[in-house]
Amino acid sequence: MTTPPAGPRLLGPAEVRALAAELDLRPTKQKGQNFVIDANTVRRIVRESGISGDDVVVEVGPGLGSLTLALLDVAQRVIAIEIDPLLAERLPATIAAYAPGQADRFEVVLADAMRIDSVPGPPPTALVANLPYNVSVPVLIHLLALLPSLERGLVMVQAEVADRLAAGPGSKTYGVPSVKAAWFADVRRAGAIGRNVFWPAPNVDSGLVAWTRRDQPDTTATRQEVFAVVDAAFAHRRKQIRPALRELAGSADAATAALESAGVDPTVRGEMLTVGDFARIAEGLAATRA
Repeated sequence: MTTPPAGPRLLGPAEVRALAAELDLRPTKQKGQNFVIDANTVRRIVRESGISGDDVVVEVGPGLGSLTLALLDVAQRVIAIEIDPLLAERLPATIAAYAPGQADRFEVVLADAMRIDSVPGPPPTALVANLPYNVSVPVLIHLLALLPSLERGLVMVQAEVADRLAAGPGSKTYGVPSVKAAWFADVRRAGAIGRNVFWPAPNVDSGLVAWTRRDQPDTTATRQEVFAVVDAAFAHRRKQIRPALRELAGSADAATAALESAGVDPTVRGEMLTVGDFARIAEGLAATRA
């Protein structure tokens, strides 16, 4: 009888600091490097993500491998995208040492997650990551657009950003990230993370955001056209939608015509509109231009 491979050993504070010392690594704010040093936190992230042994998981910013090891304990395969050459080069050795039974199910890609146009291997089904806080929203939106095979995910981001991503129309935190994320998925807050689980400890609180892919709005407008309307609507918060769209539409009259076509009150503010509303406005703008 063949004994199944033992599960990965996870990294704790001593192991993380030892790896950093070996690499003479000094975490930088520029790259958003705050490494998780608490095994219970990475176990919680994996549990909250809902991934199973059928999932091919994309991880962004694996760093020293804390979350990667926990993902390999559950997922069928993990593709880690790392921008730092030093970390990307060291990661396979860490996986081989701490998860020898799962090392053949792991691959690291040295790349900027904002600039990749594909990932190797079978289509990924989940995104689970401690995203670099300075680029968390654009990375998330880029990957959701790039990889339609992604069905679900959970990301750790700055708490304020987590609130924005999960906000609904009418909320004080509803804005561009909320609408753009809603184009792809149903998004919800999935908990808070304390500062003491990181090394070095960040100056901000962290939050978990879970999402499940859903059908995109039924519209003749392209995603780029809809997102241009979203950007214009929130360029000046608490501004009525008609003057906010004037520049994009080309004139106040064109903005009014587009809004009437969409069935949207010209005096409403962008904070009150759904992603479907923005899609109809984009259709109206295209019709006025035509």
